Amino acid sequence: MANVLTIFLLISTLITGIFWISYRIKNIKNYLINKKIIKNNHLNQKNTVKLKNKIYFFESLASFFPIFLIIFIIRSFIYEPFQIPSGSMMPTLLVGDFILVEKFSYDIKEPITHKTLIHIKNPERGDVVVFKYPKDHHIDYIKRIIGLPGDKITYNINNKHIKICTNYLNKKKCQEKLFINYSKPESSNFIQKIYFFNKKDKLEEKKVYNSLYFDLIEENINNIKHKILLLNNINNPKKDFFQQENMPKLTWIVPKDEYFMMGDNRDNSLDSRYWGFVPEKNLVGKAIKIWMSFDKNENEWPTGIRINRIGNIY
Repeated sequence: MANVLTIFLLISTLITGIFWISYRIKNIKNYLINKKIIKNNHLNQKNTVKLKNKIYFFESLASFFPIFLIIFIIRSFIYEPFQIPSGSMMPTLLVGDFILVEKFSYDIKEPITHKTLIHIKNPERGDVVVFKYPKDHHIDYIKRIIGLPGDKITYNINNKHIKICTNYLNKKKCQEKLFINYSKPESSNFIQKIYFFNKKDKLEEKKVYNSLYFDLIEENINNIKHKILLLNNINNPKKDFFQQENMPKLTWIVPKDEYFMMGDNRDNSLDSRYWGFVPEKNLVGKAIKIWMSFDKNENEWPTGIRINRIGNIY
């Protein structure tokens, strides 16, 4: 969808740009009025009206060019708005949040093929980023960068904590174990609804079986702090996790120019633990601000506006 809109803006900019340039260089208005209306006095009033309508059409179409050009440049190279459709980044981002993504945080990329034109800087651990889903580039995901290139990451399926050793890829040994600390769990108002499906008369009936409350925990990775949610009474089967070649389950070494992403809602996030790494070329930009937030649930209409959520993303 994002690419379709980008292509539409590009085509609209090119078409209106052609009319704008033609109008400015050839001076269509003066050409038509002076050369045809004034010189050809035999033209009747009907033809004169047609020519004036044609002039107005050219003027109107050309006037859209600066608007399309500004929108295209801002959206392709500077900032792009996104909507949060799921709860995988709770409590940092909620369903109904509208965020602003800084496109030039890491690279300036060509907007259609996403080829890097100018490299700005490398992503940092803890950044919340939008990226193209590696298995389907038409889908945008948003997660937090947990592992950088060369990191060795180990995930404990029991307590759901992580361990990180840096620069493991090059040295084949742990250069530095990052300090990772977890606060004591606190109760939260975030809930996970558990459903069951009951078939009656060939119809599938969906009912809420139970609602579980998430524990709110602060994760501190080398003094980079953020809140995460855990459901400690639910464990995902070990077989569901992505296994890297020549590596044991739940241990990954992040390849060069790739990143390991995780959602802050750890038990409700389809992330690198399940499908692998994100190449640097897939990064769209860094999420920096919430500019609007509607009070809503997934696949439901908004019921209000959450003014208190507007601001920076941490």
